[in-house]
Amino acid sequence: MSQNSVKWMNYSITIAQQADSSLLRTGSVLVSKDNKLICSAYTGEEYGLTWYPILLNKLRKFKISGAQSIYITINTLSQAHTFDLVALLTKIHINEIYIGLPDPTLSSYLDDDLVITHNSVYRYPDKLQHKILESNVQLYAESSQSIKYSPYYSNNRISNLVIANLQSMGFSISKDELNANKHRHELSAFICQKYQLDFQRAINAVNNAIAEAFNSKYGAYNYSDDTRSLDSTWKECFTSFYERRFKKPLTANCILNVGVGSGQEASILFSHCTCITFVDIAQAGLERVRKEMPDSHIIVSSADDLSSIADDSYDLYVSLRTYNSSFFDIKGAISEAHRVLKANAAIIVSIANGFLYPEKHCIIPGLIIPGTEFVDIYRGMDTAKLLCTELLRAGFKDIQISPTNTEIFVSAIAIK
Repeated sequence: MSQNSVKWMNYSITIAQQADSSLLRTGSVLVSKDNKLICSAYTGEEYGLTWYPILLNKLRKFKISGAQSIYITINTLSQAHTFDLVALLTKIHINEIYIGLPDPTLSSYLDDDLVITHNSVYRYPDKLQHKILESNVQLYAESSQSIKYSPYYSNNRISNLVIANLQSMGFSISKDELNANKHRHELSAFICQKYQLDFQRAINAVNNAIAEAFNSKYGAYNYSDDTRSLDSTWKECFTSFYERRFKKPLTANCILNVGVGSGQEASILFSHCTCITFVDIAQAGLERVRKEMPDSHIIVSSADDLSSIADDSYDLYVSLRTYNSSFFDIKGAISEAHRVLKANAAIIVSIANGFLYPEKHCIIPGLIIPGTEFVDIYRGMDTAKLLCTELLRAGFKDIQISPTNTEIFVSAIAIK
């Protein structure tokens, strides 16, 4: 992301903070092709008005018909429950759209949401999302996007477990230090430097801490803590998606399933598959799979290191709700997936995209913003789009995104 983009994002946040604290503090900035400010608006800039009519009045006054980009801190909904940004685009042509957060009242996807339908939509980075949340903390805290309603996810975070595991090994790492080094190799290099260790010892410690964290969280995991406790059709969603997408029967494939979690998913989906290998960084779920499917093969490894598997070995690679796990290397995992797949073999990856809201007995779509207590409904789609970019770069074709109630399926075909 360019420095100019970050500058305008920060500017939109700064002007938004001028709004009264009782309002949803939203700032918008229009920028020209030569990176000049065209105009800006924030909610409350004119008494009783939100950013949208204020900006629209300025566009009419100065006869502005187009802009290179718009930076908006919150993708606000009008009282009619339609997006202000969608209405704006009927009045003015804009090439690039930068969005901070969804409106706190948004609890499900709407058909006209530009984050889903528009190709040139980009998101503010996490640190700037944090600033927007801080300016509007009460309104977000009172919304369904607050994960105080989902104690399992609040109290059993992988990052906290990794910190505790490293502490037990003698490596004291703060939450800020961990958040600044969220990839395994980055964290290993940080520990290596902080404690003057050789890199191999550091990476062994990090790998063990992460594996034990996933064992702790998912070893005894059951769907009562999961969106699947309410989404009873999740198996049928996967099966029907596969059958719509690919002609070959699922059981006719030699399958590689990466990321088994507690192992429940594997036995439910693949119990009739006779040629299948399961991979996970943690051993607890794999042992459960071995008991229920004794003819299957299991490998303890991370998704970005499948070195024990030969090239061109599998017809189908499946990884469900794993690619947005903490410390996951998407680029490395996709590269390894392409290597172990045969020519014209298929890949199916799903992005977890929902949190259980026990008090209201419903599912809130989205993913946690790191370092916060809030769910971002757009974050799953961000990850899906990133995944598509990496699939294309690695050598896949026919890439498709298919959202469902609790996960977003991304599928493609390997080119060799």
